[in-house]
This record gives sequence, structure tokens and C-alpha cells, in this order.
Amino acid sequence: MVERRVIPALDVLELEHALNVVRAVADVPLVYGFKIGFPLSLRFGLPRVVDQIRQHSEKPIIYDHQKAATDIPDTGKLFAEALNMAGVNEAILFPQAGPATLRAWLEALVEHGIKVIVGGIMTHANYLVSEGGYLDDNHMLAVYRHAADMGVRAFVVPLTRPQTVQRIAETLSELTYCEFYSPGFGTQGGSSSGLEFLSRLYIIIGRSLLSADDPAGFLTALKQKWGE
Repeated sequence: MVERRVIPALDVLELEHALNVVRAVADVPLVYGFKIGFPLSLRFGLPRVVDQIRQHSEKPIIYDHQKAATDIPDTGKLFAEALNMAGVNEAILFPQAGPATLRAWLEALVEHGIKVIVGGIMTHANYLVSEGGYLDDNHMLAVYRHAADMGVRAFVVPLTRPQTVQRIAETLSELTYCEFYSPGFGTQGGSSSGLEFLSRLYIIIGRSLLSADDPAGFLTALKQKWGE
């Protein structure tokens, strides 16, 4: 049976809105940690946002640069140092700039003790070449293989693409253990059903949780629905 946990995605422009959600669900066991991205970080500064969340929870804070590791390899050190100074625990990379950038950014983050999560395929349509997008389908799958070869065991997979998740899982089938961080639930229509072959699944939930009148009650209803 897949172990499901939830990661609220605090993608809002008002810090108080994000903190209201954190306060409401910080003590809910189903919550693994909190994901923050560019909206809060650009407006208020990453150190301040992390500090404010830390006043209510010690759970992991995941930074999603939307999308990180799309630059030259050398800038990975600056990225890692900035996240380390801010107190971030985990970072999501989408290394569309190639394997050299992936390795450099990964090594820089690991040096600072920051857990690395790697993704290659996003939730929305018109992303891959096969659907009219810019990015080659097989090359995006190669991102997962390369990351695994470099020691990564945490990966972003889109709940809106169940067949793609299966292909990614097959790509990583030789690993004895890995974790999947999965956006696309709720507003985007993704589902975590049919993923019982996974050992651990962190479901990233944004808009549907952020707009809930009772965030804790929203998560309680989810847990009951999953039968956990």
C-alpha cells in the first residue's frame, strides 16, 4: 500500500495567507512539509518567508524555483549557498540545461546538506514535443535516469499523466528505494489512484487547499477518502 503524505504548495502573493494555511495544518500528521516558490520569495525575500514559517512548524521547507537548474553549471553554487543561508531543507530541480548543470547544481546542494528532488516532466499539456511542446519526450525521461545515476532518490512526477508516471517508474525500476513528489492534484484534475506500486508518494496540493475554508478539514477528508 502506497504511503501518502501531503505537501501544501504556498504559491500565493500574500505572506499572511500562506501563514494562515501553515498555522491551520502544521500539526496535521498527513503534512510532510511546505513548498514555497517564487511568488512569496520575490515579494518578501526567501529568508524572511522561511523564518515566518519556522515560527509555526519545524517540518521540511521545500524550495521550488520554478524551474531551477536551467542555467550554466557554475551558478549552482550561488543557488545552493542562497538556499542554505535562508534555511531551506529541500530543493526541486528541473535540469533542462543538461547533465553538466544537473551534476554541478546537485553537488552544490548536497554539499550544503540540502535534499535534492529532480523532475523532468510537468503537469500541463503542450509541454513535450509529442504534444506540440518544445522538449523531447525521451530526453525528459533521461533526466530521471541521469539523476538516479548521480544518487538522487527523490523525483517529481505529474499526477495528471498516469501513463508517464508508469514510464518514469519503469525507468527507475532498478532502484531499491525512491520517493515521488507529485503535483497536479485537485484543480488540475490529477489523481493518486492507480499508483499502488509506489512505496512513498508526497502529493503537492496548491490551489484547492489554499482556497479551502477549513484547510485542516480538507486534509482530514482526503485521508478518509484514501482510507488511511
